[in-house]
Amino acid sequence: MFKVVLAGATLALAGPVLAQATETAQPTQVADPYGAASIAKGRTGKIEQKLQAAYEKGDRSPEVLLNLAAIRLQQNRPAEARTLYQAVLDQPDLDMATLNGGAMSHQLAQRGIAGALAMRN
Repeated sequence: MFKVVLAGATLALAGPVLAQATETAQPTQVADPYGAASIAKGRTGKIEQKLQAAYEKGDRSPEVLLNLAAIRLQQNRPAEARTLYQAVLDQPDLDMATLNGGAMSHQLAQRGIAGALAMRN
């Protein structure tokens, strides 16, 4: 499975995860079921509800965790973001492609934690 991340979008921190590329998508098109484009633009209402519902149902995929964390940072809720980023770090490190190159899920979570800590100070 190929995962794409929008690196550096939200607050210049770990960016929201776009999604897995679908088999029917054109090479330059990427599905966005996790709302990365909306999150990067600060339009989080509907996608936050969708991600929160997935989280409450037990979905702990990096896409859900990283995107919820990005939203929590936008909402100036760094403690909640740190908890979500830590959940990514507690899982195996996944290789993710980014629009700016490559990134591992742990790298994105560590950048997010650093940003959340900076917000706290």
